[in-house]
Amino acid sequence: MKELNLSAEVIYDKVFSSDFKGYSASEVDSFLDQCLEDYQTFEENQKELEDKIVELNQALQEAQNEILELKGKQKAFDLSSTTSYSSVDLLKRISRLEEEVFRK
Repeated sequence: MKELNLSAEVIYDKVFSSDFKGYSASEVDSFLDQCLEDYQTFEENQKELEDKIVELNQALQEAQNEILELKGKQKAFDLSSTTSYSSVDLLKRISRLEEEVFRK
């Protein structure tokens, strides 16, 4: 982000020198040019920050969606693992089935 040249205090406290028709026109014009430049910089900075907010909100939404997806997968895994058998249990069942089949 670009830095501003003027602050609210500097603008408020600005004193122009007097000319025979009032304030010095060149001094006022120069100061107004600085104000305009700072205002343009301010608008650019604001636009950058607004774009960054949109970008961060999109990243946040993507992360939240990923979390929900992972939680869903975790629940599915938890449900399947509670009903699944260990390898030892399966081998024991196969062994018992073989005994029944081959005994006959």
